Amino acid sequence: MPLDALFLSAAADELRKTVIDARVDKLQQPEKDVLILTCRGREANFRLLISAGHGSARVHITEKPRENPDTPPMFCMLLRKHLTGARITDLIQPHLERIYLLRFACYDEMGLPCEKTLIAEMMGRSTNIILADGEGRIVDCLYRTDAEQDGRRSLLPGLFYRMPPPSVKRDPYEIGLEEFGLLYSSSSPGESADTRLVDVLSGISPLFAREAVFSAFGSDDLKTGQADSEKLYHAVKRLTGEEKRPVMLLRDGKPYDLYCIPVRQYGTAVTAKEYNGFSSLLDDFYTERERAERLSQRCRNIVREVKNRRERAAKKLALRTAELEAAANREQFRRQGDLIKANIYRMQRGMSVLKAVDYYSENGDEIEIPLDVRLSPQQNAAKYYKAYSKAKNAEKLLGEQKEQARCELEYLESVLEELERIESEKDIEEISEELVSEGYLKDKSRERRKKTAQPKPMQFRSPSGAYIYAGRSNIQNDWLTLKFAGKNWLWFHTRNIHGAHVVTPCAEDDEATIRAAALVAAYYSKSRSSANVPVDFTRVKYVKKPAGARAGMVIYTDQKTVFVTPGAEMFGENGTIAI
Repeated sequence: MPLDALFLSAAADELRKTVIDARVDKLQQPEKDVLILTCRGREANFRLLISAGHGSARVHITEKPRENPDTPPMFCMLLRKHLTGARITDLIQPHLERIYLLRFACYDEMGLPCEKTLIAEMMGRSTNIILADGEGRIVDCLYRTDAEQDGRRSLLPGLFYRMPPPSVKRDPYEIGLEEFGLLYSSSSPGESADTRLVDVLSGISPLFAREAVFSAFGSDDLKTGQADSEKLYHAVKRLTGEEKRPVMLLRDGKPYDLYCIPVRQYGTAVTAKEYNGFSSLLDDFYTERERAERLSQRCRNIVREVKNRRERAAKKLALRTAELEAAANREQFRRQGDLIKANIYRMQRGMSVLKAVDYYSENGDEIEIPLDVRLSPQQNAAKYYKAYSKAKNAEKLLGEQKEQARCELEYLESVLEELERIESEKDIEEISEELVSEGYLKDKSRERRKKTAQPKPMQFRSPSGAYIYAGRSNIQNDWLTLKFAGKNWLWFHTRNIHGAHVVTPCAEDDEATIRAAALVAAYYSKSRSSANVPVDFTRVKYVKKPAGARAGMVIYTDQKTVFVTPGAEMFGENGTIAI
């Protein structure tokens, strides 16, 4: 979600109040595309983050700690040489450009005062960080580009820095109604109105364009032929002139998008959270997104291994089911053996088929029994009896193997469901330890394992004040149900659906707590996005773990069922559940 020029302009106005006249104490490069400038400001010290990541380019003050590499990259060493001790004199954003120019007053190698400019270009795939001297000559840049190689501007040490080519689009602040109408109507009637708006106006994002269409017509899914240009023009003017304030959009309680004006196009699908500053908004949003990406990357290998195991378990279950069905037809083998013995006087060695009356049939129908030409009649009968005996003995074993395959498949499905709702690295560690203990992952740790800390389940409060606890993993589910909860506590779980174990110390007549706990159980299950989810509940004393069962697998009796529809909006402040 690239930040458009409108957002960057509002963020720059806020940054200037803090960064102007600040001095650079330290400069670090914790990641290949992230710089951190530790500065002494007029009122307090701060850390200025400059990111050139594709899809995450930004400049803001950060409070989140980052780990630095043992050896600083060459670009970081260069910036330290030129900017350590320098004073920030200005922050410039060229009009409607996604570019910040940080001016520095510093000293050269001879001790003479000079000026340097650190340029942050936040333009999608062309994102870059460039250091230029007082004459505008490039000292170096994070990503060097040669026009002869990719057709873009040349950004190489020694060349003069040139701004990107000017946009042919119109300025949304200066364009008039007549010109807007001509440019807007020159598209085909089947083109999306928001897409045409992005093509006409400079400095706006697709999010702003959709919001303008929604503001004018109550829907953001319109074609140019359906959207009157005059109404749309006035909506654009109204939104560009609206006071800019930092807003984060949350979906299911997680960061979804951010912008500098209220966004209404999503309706009730998202909730808006206003911030006191753009820096704190950007810091929270990208920190959470990077954490989610890091978690996703860490668990990707685990997910792949569990999915492979699940496919094997599903194939094994299908094979055992087919073999069990075949074994169920074993009586046919015995009957064929009996018919061969009854007709042995009519048979000769070398026969391939025996045609005889089936005296097991009510109508006395004739039956054809395949024979092995290499065997005598007595040996053919013995072959069918052997097949009958083998199928009889196999039925019990196949039944046990089928049940094992079914339990394994059910367990792996529950692990995948847990991996879909991980919230921290500790969750991944617990699931990894569980899979190691179950033999699905190899323990690659060479050091002696520390004793695992007592798991901490999720905790909520019902409207009546009772505590509600939910497990994060199968190991936590076992601990929560079998060790933590009292025997007379209520235990909740979605019926025949993988999900968390939920317990609460409430009475059976506390309907508010029962409904709240059922909502938690439904939300932290595979049916999170479903309606009318059946949730069983019973006393903990009626929940048992069969001998040899895998983590999280239990059986229960004396249950009742309640139907609930979960949703992120049910979570209030401090973990309270709104029913």
